[in-house]
Amino acid sequence: MRRREVPAIPVWRRARRIVLVAAVICLVPAAVSWVKALSRPRNVSWNIATVEWMRGHGGNPLVSQIENWYYELNAPSKGGAPLKSLPQVGVAAASTDASEARVHIYRPPPIKPLIHPALPGEGVWKPASATAGKRPPVLLTTFRSDPEYPQFVAGVAWIDTGRTHLTYVPGLAEPPELENRGPAEVPPAKRDRIAATFNGGFPLETSNAGLVYHGQVLAPMVNGIATLVEYRDGRIDIRPWQNGEHISPKIVFAKQNLPPIIDEGKLNPNLSDGPEWGATVNNAIRVWRSGLGVDKRGNLIYAAANYQTVESLAKILQRAGAVRAMELDINEDWTSFITYRYPGAKEPSNLLPEMFRPSTRYLEPDERDFFAVYATDGKEAKGGQ
Repeated sequence: MRRREVPAIPVWRRARRIVLVAAVICLVPAAVSWVKALSRPRNVSWNIATVEWMRGHGGNPLVSQIENWYYELNAPSKGGAPLKSLPQVGVAAASTDASEARVHIYRPPPIKPLIHPALPGEGVWKPASATAGKRPPVLLTTFRSDPEYPQFVAGVAWIDTGRTHLTYVPGLAEPPELENRGPAEVPPAKRDRIAATFNGGFPLETSNAGLVYHGQVLAPMVNGIATLVEYRDGRIDIRPWQNGEHISPKIVFAKQNLPPIIDEGKLNPNLSDGPEWGATVNNAIRVWRSGLGVDKRGNLIYAAANYQTVESLAKILQRAGAVRAMELDINEDWTSFITYRYPGAKEPSNLLPEMFRPSTRYLEPDERDFFAVYATDGKEAKGGQ
C-alpha cells in the first residue's frame, strides 16, 4: 500500500500561526486585567471604565489623540443668539439689619460682566446653603465668559477658608496602591457639616505629578508643578512646588496637577501652545474644564465651564479674583462641583445644570479622588478673613 504523503506547510503559513498564537497568549493577561477592572465596584459605565483602563495601561497617547480628533470635529462656532437668562445658582441672600450692617463681613466683589448689557444676577454672588446665615462659607455665581462665544456660561464658587475645612478624599481606584483608602464618599457621620464637594484632578498615571497624603508620598513631587497644599494649622494654598523630594511634616496633603495656569496674578505665558501640559487632551481644545485658585486673601475659587481651553479657563479664574490657580479635571465625565442646600447633604445641586455626573456623585463611593468642604465655626481653619 502506497504511503500517503502529507503536504508540507508553507513557511509563511506556519509563521502566521505562530504569530497568532503568540498574540493570543499576550492578550490573555490584558483581558484578565480588563475584566478585573470592570468587575470592581464602580459608578461609571463600562465604556468609561474601559477608557480609564486603557489610559492606565499605556494607551493614554492613543486615547488622547482620538479625543483630540473628536473635539476638533465638534468645535463650537463663534457667535450665536445671545442668552436671555443664566442658570440659577444658590439661594437668595438673607437681609441684613442695621446692627449687623455695622459688623464688617468680607464678601468677594461681584464679577464684572464681559458682555453688556449684563443679564439678571450675572456675576452676583449668592449663598450655596439656605441655612448658612450672614456669613456663608460658600458663594456661587455664573457669568458669560467670552464675548466671541456669547452662549458660553462659566460657573464659579468662592470658598471662605476661614469658615471651612478642606479634606482630600481618596476614591475607590485613585490614587492607586493606597492602603486604608476610606469610604471613597462623604461619610454619613460628617454630612451635617458638608458644604461642597468637587473633583480632584488628573489620575496619577496621566498627570506625571506628585501626591502626598497623611505624610505618605504616593507619587514623587515634581518641582514647578501647581500644588494644592493643606498644612496642619488648617491653611490652604496653591503654589508651584519648589521643595524637591523634601516633604515638610507640616503638610497634611499635597496634590499636584500640571503647571500653574496663574501665578502671582499673571497668566502662564505658555497657556496657548506650551508643550508641558502632559499627554492628555490638547490645551487648545475646547472641552469641559475645571480649575481651582486662591484669591489675595487666601480663599479658594473654583471654576468650571464647557468648551474651554486652558487659557480661557485661566481667564475665568483670574476675572473671579484668583491670583494663583491650577487646572483640575477635564471632560464631562469627571468635572463636578456640588453644593448642599440643607444640612445632612440634603438637596444636592450641581454648579451648572449641564454637568454630566449626578449631584449625588460623592454621596456614594466614587472611583476618583475628590475634595470635601466642611463648614466650621471659624476656629478649625485659618485664613480667609
